[in-house]
Amino acid sequence: MGSNSGSLPKCVNQSGQGGLTLMPENRSWYAIRVRSKWERPVAAALAAKGYEQFLPLYGSTRQWADRAKAVELPLFPTYLFCRFDVSDRLLPILTTPGLMSIVGHGRNPVSIPSKEIEAIQSVSRSGLYARPWPQLTAGSKVLVEKGPLAGIEGVTLDAGKKYKLMISIPLLQRSVAVEIDRNWVRPLAGSSTSKR
Repeated sequence: MGSNSGSLPKCVNQSGQGGLTLMPENRSWYAIRVRSKWERPVAAALAAKGYEQFLPLYGSTRQWADRAKAVELPLFPTYLFCRFDVSDRLLPILTTPGLMSIVGHGRNPVSIPSKEIEAIQSVSRSGLYARPWPQLTAGSKVLVEKGPLAGIEGVTLDAGKKYKLMISIPLLQRSVAVEIDRNWVRPLAGSSTSKR
């Protein structure tokens, strides 16, 4: 088995770029659950069908006995995001090879607030070190006031001279950790403040 060491995050969307695409107001973001290692093929198939999709990636190094190789891995393994109108026919989405389900309650897909997707897209574009992180249940909610993530809210862990900011997708019970300067953030009202 290889070992991972993270590097800069990237993302893949419909156009293969990191930017946003303007869509009609009735389209929302949904999490798509896919088979293990099928994130890229499903993203490509959804894009080919005309859907806006977002697959955030991060760089990692896999080490074998004889060599090391740089690879890009999904920030949310077995998940990607797709923007569509849930009142339209879902069959073209559901019949995509490798796709297991649209995340929701029972048979009802649950949309992800655009603000959460925009936060992950900001992390992908920022160039800051990011990697997958387990969902947190405790920590200080903060607002980033400076740097490339200014305006993003998240949860922090104290990590010496830098904070690790957690950007979460609660529906998936997954988060992304990104290292930021501790001077870039301020606590939000009503959260525990553990600045030391």
